[in-house]
Amino acid sequence: MAKFDWHSDDIDRETPVTENYMSTQNVRRFMKSQCGEHFKFDRPFMLWIKDGNPKTMGHVADEWVNRHS
Repeated sequence: MAKFDWHSDDIDRETPVTENYMSTQNVRRFMKSQCGEHFKFDRPFMLWIKDGNPKTMGHVADEWVNRHS
């Protein structure tokens, strides 16, 4: 199976966060579509995304909303 391309592959809420995850413009577009135009990455959030625990991009979007509610 080919590695997920975070730059160009389609991202949805079921997309798993893989070992090669990168905070690309493609990810930023997905996150803005889920969280609103005020979405921004910050260091603690980025560390949480890459902490090695299994999660999907839906979990990532929900966590950002929870942190910023």
